[in-house]
Amino acid sequence: MSHIDEMLEFNKKFVENKEYMSSSATKHPKKKMVILTCMDTRLTHLLLAALNLKNGDVQIVKVAGAVMRHPFGDVMRSLLVAVYELGVEDILVIGHHDCGVKGLESTKFLNKMKDRNIDTNKIDFICNYCGINVYEWLNGFDDVSGSVLETVNMIRQHPLIPADVRVHGFVIDPSTGKIDNVTH
Repeated sequence: MSHIDEMLEFNKKFVENKEYMSSSATKHPKKKMVILTCMDTRLTHLLLAALNLKNGDVQIVKVAGAVMRHPFGDVMRSLLVAVYELGVEDILVIGHHDCGVKGLESTKFLNKMKDRNIDTNKIDFICNYCGINVYEWLNGFDDVSGSVLETVNMIRQHPLIPADVRVHGFVIDPSTGKIDNVTH
């Protein structure tokens, strides 16, 4: 049985036994916050536990490295939906130590794509015809606090973020849950 089949079998029993009742929440975050954080599996439970947050307290947007590369991409769109549709008043950008995006080199990353039979012509097409610099887009960062601060500043300076929305930056240790303030 595959992992997918196991999950679907579990889900069937989960719904039949009404176990979803313990996770009941509304779509509006109780604490009027959205967290932009990394997709790292270590943060799935730890981040909420370290901040004493429960299901339904906050919205969570997860992307590799908690990095926002473009002010008009899907990450920013999600934050704007949180602000205007869900009543969010605080945006927290939370990066983490020992992040896989730290030190990510686009050339090595692109070589991994080529090793998986992605045609170089497709990469060239993205660069030449779509106007995307894949070398910039796929690069990581050198300093997690600096990366968090860049993302915070991009959000703070965004023309569609109201002045009354507070934007904060933090770094969490994925081993202990300790939170360090970058900008508050």
